[in-house]
Amino acid sequence: MLISILPWLLGGLLVAAAAVVLGFMLATWWIATKAERLVPACGKFIEIGGIHYVEAGEGRPIVFLHGLGAQLHHFRHTLFGRFGAGYRLIALDRPGSGYSVRAGGASGRLPEQAEVVRRFIEELGLERPLIVGHSLGGAIALALAIEHPTAISGIALIAPLTHLEARVRQKFDLLYVPSRLKRWILAHTLAIPYSLKYAEPTMKFIFAPQAVPGDYMIAGGGWLGLRPAHFQATSTDIVAVEEDLGRLEQRYGEILMPAGILFGADDRVIGIAAHGEPMPGRIRELDFERVQGLGHMPQFVEPERVVAFIERIAARAFPA
Repeated sequence: MLISILPWLLGGLLVAAAAVVLGFMLATWWIATKAERLVPACGKFIEIGGIHYVEAGEGRPIVFLHGLGAQLHHFRHTLFGRFGAGYRLIALDRPGSGYSVRAGGASGRLPEQAEVVRRFIEELGLERPLIVGHSLGGAIALALAIEHPTAISGIALIAPLTHLEARVRQKFDLLYVPSRLKRWILAHTLAIPYSLKYAEPTMKFIFAPQAVPGDYMIAGGGWLGLRPAHFQATSTDIVAVEEDLGRLEQRYGEILMPAGILFGADDRVIGIAAHGEPMPGRIRELDFERVQGLGHMPQFVEPERVVAFIERIAARAFPA
């Protein structure tokens, strides 16, 4: 009797499991669809892996590279309207983030992303722009300065990731998924519903000790992180950064262009002791600004200070 019932029990369990998986897939689709409705594409696309970007103004070019799990609204919404005249401001969604596509088989490694930015600069016909990089975008800006120094005029880094540190990975353990297959499965089932469930504490951690802006999810583009492709790209970035950052650290002394770093002393995501304070001794004539009480998101909480910092580096990068 028991033997005859077992197949029915196993079948029932499989059906229940399939129903749960289907439920997560439908929830993921619903959340992603809502995200794209609330924050639609707002810029142009260029045929370099389908890069999505926005621009404003005319004059000396400044290209903005966002951090892990972010997108171009981190600059467009916060900084673009605060610059004076004479700048052409360009913010792009890094491959896989926002509305930019990451090519199939792309590794997300720092030199690879730096090469995409170099090609983007070339395609737009920009003459040696200043590169602004926030967080992981700062590491990509550093890779660009080291491996393609003639393509840019300088770097202005905001809370940049500069050194290989196990503690950074530990803060993002749930994103550290080395297997591509597992990343894909998680992205289309559990990752997005759970990301939405824990969005509030996650944002509080990233913005601490400052408060999360009330308009962050829409005007700041936060909803765009709640899509499968974005999760896959973010996880890939976390895994890939370990491949090259340690090697690049050894080459910071090669950077001879105008460079600056603005770092919040109370950054809880990327600590200033490990990623900021060692840098003045590594890059010649580095403009280093330490801000007491400031966390990881200066462009949202002190945009005027950030713009003043960028314009200061721009004055060195674009001498009259």
